[in-house]
Amino acid sequence: MVAIPRLVIAGTHSGVGKTTVAVGLIAALAKRGVSVQPFKAGPDYIDPTYHTLASGRICRNLDTWLLKDTLVRGVFQEASADATLAVIEGVMGLFDGQASTNDRGSTAELAKLLQAPVILVVDGSGMARSVAALVQGYLA
Repeated sequence: MVAIPRLVIAGTHSGVGKTTVAVGLIAALAKRGVSVQPFKAGPDYIDPTYHTLASGRICRNLDTWLLKDTLVRGVFQEASADATLAVIEGVMGLFDGQASTNDRGSTAELAKLLQAPVILVVDGSGMARSVAALVQGYLA
């Protein structure tokens, strides 16, 4: 696999702000001259448009439910070959995917497949110390 720095922007659930964080990060880095290759988990077409505009590079979809692992890795490698950093926005919540009994199609599966660290976006509104327990659960 291409030795390009990468990270996944994941969330605790849909609507938590993954796209806002991902697009903001991509745009800030691109403004500083970093060549950011954006990706979106799943068969999405709206968020990739924002990623493309923010980065100046065509966003690619990475879907571990529809595509074989080798193809997902291939798309990642080819699109990232001339980039400085890859930023992958997840889908739904970190562990949400095809079924409730496995990781198939989830952002967690994609992060494992690409050996990418995860930045977890959490909506901490209405919480204080409880947010730490929530995050600890995701770590475990």
